[in-house]
Amino acid sequence: QNQKTAWWGEDENLIRWGHLETFSPNKTFAFMVSLKRARAMKDWLGRGKGHGIRLHAVVKAGQHPGAYDVVTATIPGADAKLKDEEIAFSCHLDHQRPGANDNASGCATILEVARTVQKLISEGKLARPARTIRFIFPPEIEGTMAQLNGKPEFAKRIKAVVHMDMVGGGPETKAVFHATRGPMSLPSFVHDVAWAFADWVNDESYQFAATGKAHYPMVAPEGGKEPLRAEYSAYTMGSDHDVYQDSSFGIPAIYLNDWPDQYIHTNFDTAANIDPTKLKRAPLRRNEAEYDGGISNSERQFSPPPPGFQVPYDRRLNTSNRPKAAGDGLLTYSRKNEPRGPLAVFGYDYFAVHAKAAGVGTPKLLSYEGLWGGGEEYAYEVLNFADGKRNAQEIRDAVSAEYGPVALEMVVEYLKALEKIGLVEQVK
Repeated sequence: QNQKTAWWGEDENLIRWGHLETFSPNKTFAFMVSLKRARAMKDWLGRGKGHGIRLHAVVKAGQHPGAYDVVTATIPGADAKLKDEEIAFSCHLDHQRPGANDNASGCATILEVARTVQKLISEGKLARPARTIRFIFPPEIEGTMAQLNGKPEFAKRIKAVVHMDMVGGGPETKAVFHATRGPMSLPSFVHDVAWAFADWVNDESYQFAATGKAHYPMVAPEGGKEPLRAEYSAYTMGSDHDVYQDSSFGIPAIYLNDWPDQYIHTNFDTAANIDPTKLKRAPLRRNEAEYDGGISNSERQFSPPPPGFQVPYDRRLNTSNRPKAAGDGLLTYSRKNEPRGPLAVFGYDYFAVHAKAAGVGTPKLLSYEGLWGGGEEYAYEVLNFADGKRNAQEIRDAVSAEYGPVALEMVVEYLKALEKIGLVEQVK
């Protein structure tokens, strides 16, 4: 379960960490070694008799009910009408050591945002925000799932999220910084606000790198001087922003992240490979998005789009000659209120478990590879678009625009499978 990049396998000294299946019927264990060590062991074993390897291990592991301790704090809002609404700063605090970029960088950054903003407010140098700002440090994905389900008042109060997952990778990591917008099922001005400020940081940092002068160089004394060159990226999955933007919560999120990172989930994800300048720029983008007419002080209402709202897909899909829906294309489904959140989290797949229990086969959509996304992305958005207003053909058209053309039959098969396991119901 480690993401491959162009640098995969080049450094023999990297030790990657991974996972066995969480609920596997086979009670076993595994350990990770570097590629260099693995090759040496293979060579040793290949020498024949007398060249064995003996391993002794004592493994203490089990499954039992548990609870998450999630650290959260707030800077209360000042506006009498808006202070009960919250803008959340999120990271994830749970990965194995050393975990510097993934994700000590995100956690350290939002902690510094909290410290700096509170200090400036206390000194009278910065006005208190209109809306309350909340800082959340959960375990990745399942921690946010537990938080929003166990404390439903959080989901009601939070109107937008700025999520940071890997934001400090230096040149050695080969990282590219992304300001990632939300899925097409949840259009929001929040994503445009994020990119407006990221683009400004791009311009200022490039001006300084190119000329040595800029109004706002944003360079740390011990950090690099390279321009940021952030990318405004289409929605990608893989962190807590998936939970917030799932249709059962419908909270728009800004996802700030590095990718690729050749040292992700390895023993080389250390502080030595973090760029202090990049860390300095990351909270600046967040603070700007909060203030100066940004998200926290915006007078715009954080309300969901009206039922049946269609995102314009002109750039990817011409629907002017689209035939009218017929047959299964007319089927309309509505997502039920429970369960809430994405169907797949680390180590657990709600659909797979319940489909097996119900005798439902694996829909073809889950293994489909489109032009801009795979089965996981298609499935996520098909369920998000199942709002009781769009029919199956309209959902197919929407996900085709987002991730590439897909057959109506695949979408219908998946919707019917969701119905059989009790996640959606047909609207007649």
